[in-house]
Amino acid sequence: MRGTATAELDAAGIGPDRLRGDYLLCRDLHARHGRTYFTATRVLPPERRPAVHALYGFARWVDDIVDEPPPGATAADLRGRLDAVGADLGRALSGREPREPVLRALAHTVEGYGLPAGYFTAFMDSMRMDLDVTGYRDLEHLREYMYGSAAVIGLQVLPVLGTVAPRAEAAPHAAALGEAFQLTNFLRDVADDLGRGRVYLPADVLGAHGVDRELLEHCARVRAPDRRARAAVADLVEVNRGIYREAEPGIAMLSPVSRPCVATAFRLYRAILDEISAADFDVWSTRHRVSDARKVAAAVPALARSLLARSVPRPRSG
Repeated sequence: MRGTATAELDAAGIGPDRLRGDYLLCRDLHARHGRTYFTATRVLPPERRPAVHALYGFARWVDDIVDEPPPGATAADLRGRLDAVGADLGRALSGREPREPVLRALAHTVEGYGLPAGYFTAFMDSMRMDLDVTGYRDLEHLREYMYGSAAVIGLQVLPVLGTVAPRAEAAPHAAALGEAFQLTNFLRDVADDLGRGRVYLPADVLGAHGVDRELLEHCARVRAPDRRARAAVADLVEVNRGIYREAEPGIAMLSPVSRPCVATAFRLYRAILDEISAADFDVWSTRHRVSDARKVAAAVPALARSLLARSVPRPRSG
């Protein structure tokens, strides 16, 4: 595995040893926390992978500050930590050297691909929301949060993947895909999020089925769904499928060598909804995931398509 990581860094032309170590840290974060995404990234040409690792590694690193705090940490402690990261991120985005290894890799990727600073400040704004907001009144309110926490990640990755269509045309689909992935996570992880004091399912959809936080907490406590909770999850699965439909046309707009990667992630993540549906919308008794065998079955043909695309000379993508 380490030999593969070194080959990726070599292919991307990443030189100084310290910077290589920074990218390896991001790669490890990505592999440990985003196994489905990481599997899909392995389908990309090696020279594009380190930038994706830096972007996802940064997102996971900051997200863990909020979601996996040390014992005894208060909201004020977490806010102070996010403020410190935000200040170091500001150094990175203004061309000064940041202190944190993850941010050094991120700064290198941001500079190399000309990524807008606003994507990263929007992400930090959503992470701060997690310290104060514990529920969302409707899908529009939730999508305000998901813009910074998920849509901008799709937008960040888009220049790394490259496009054959104008980037502005592909961007809304990339943003929708980020949202689709995150809503799938929210549906799968209802019980875990409740344990952190948060509900990411829109209150109006829940309320239409007679579901409130108390009922969700009961389902999580007994590890079994109520029929009303099943119905609410079923409605939100259909909403989620609709966001995947918004995203899907963007795959054909990507560079041919990148399409298999995104198509793999698309299929694997949407398959989690199939697992939830097959369980009659029970997201309490088990955490739904795509099996390793299914991941391999999706990744191997995608790798073959990617290798074929790399063998065909093409004009430089946008």
